[in-house]
Amino acid sequence: MSKIQLALLFGGQSSEHDVSCVSATTVAGALDRDKYDITYIGITKAGHWILVENPETISNLEWEKNINSDTPRAILSPDTDHKLIIRRGENFEVRELDVAFPVLHGLFGEDGTIQGLFEMAHIPYVGCGHLSSAITMDKFFTKVIADSIGVVQAKYVGVRDFETADDKIDATVARIEAEREYPMFVKPSCAGSSMGITKAHNREELVAGLKLAAQHDSKILVEETIVGREIECAVFGYGDTAFATGVGEILAAAEFYDFDAKYNNADSQTVLDPDIPQDKVEEIRKTAVAIYRACDCFGLSRVDFFLEKDTNRVIFNEINAIPGHTSISMYPMLMANAGHSMEEYVEELIEMSFKRHGFYTSARV
Repeated sequence: MSKIQLALLFGGQSSEHDVSCVSATTVAGALDRDKYDITYIGITKAGHWILVENPETISNLEWEKNINSDTPRAILSPDTDHKLIIRRGENFEVRELDVAFPVLHGLFGEDGTIQGLFEMAHIPYVGCGHLSSAITMDKFFTKVIADSIGVVQAKYVGVRDFETADDKIDATVARIEAEREYPMFVKPSCAGSSMGITKAHNREELVAGLKLAAQHDSKILVEETIVGREIECAVFGYGDTAFATGVGEILAAAEFYDFDAKYNNADSQTVLDPDIPQDKVEEIRKTAVAIYRACDCFGLSRVDFFLEKDTNRVIFNEINAIPGHTSISMYPMLMANAGHSMEEYVEELIEMSFKRHGFYTSARV
């Protein structure tokens, strides 16, 4: 029996490029080499698709150093023959491709763009579809969905990047101050792993935060500050089979869990099975699945909450469609704590991708 031809994609053009490479190495280690023939495709920050022939170079980023005209390129064709074209200088090789496994965090990987390419080419792929990926990547539209099902979340004000221009910033700040009180969080609507997020304690910090967020996205959220514990929950499956694990808690070393606190500060901690009332754990798990289904998620996602200080209110924060799989990432730890090894759930994710593809194929006939 021939092996299944699987393409593992990582890197990408987002600010989470390096984290993606580490996640991909972890996922690659969970794939059954007796069952899968893996083609490793690294996407550089400039958007070049590279055939990575030595997977040991992925996590340390050596694969993308010294790229030149002789570096083999990987070209995914939108043609429905499922062809992957490898170019070595002037020579071309065509490979079959049975399934794609994107481990791409952030823009152009987690936002529905590459999922749309897979769908055009009729290639089965792991994870959320193009629409759910786009919705969950965009914090503003995620909030609209959460509002529609009555989920409690932080109050927010929407801002467009043109409203941060020097001749408009004063009016924008005045509008925000009329609706929100300091301190407040300023977030790019479409940026993963807490990139571009700041906490504004005064007008000067609000202006700086808006300017920074506008560098990351054209839509910006300004949210009320929720004082409480940061809780995360893993959701797996699809439709009525989707289930939520137990919960974990983030103990951020910084004032909030930004990119630096998450990946560069060793004092940040993750706690499995934190001391939380059981009824609140169940409320978090139930709400996580409700949001997952409302956003039409498929395969896996991590859903983040606050447990508000003093009131113990469960407040939805955000959802992540391709959660990290680094050594400090909560998703694989939560799944393992629930009795699902990475080897097992990675295999299930691939099986799910084939089932979805079979449904779409029959629907097109």
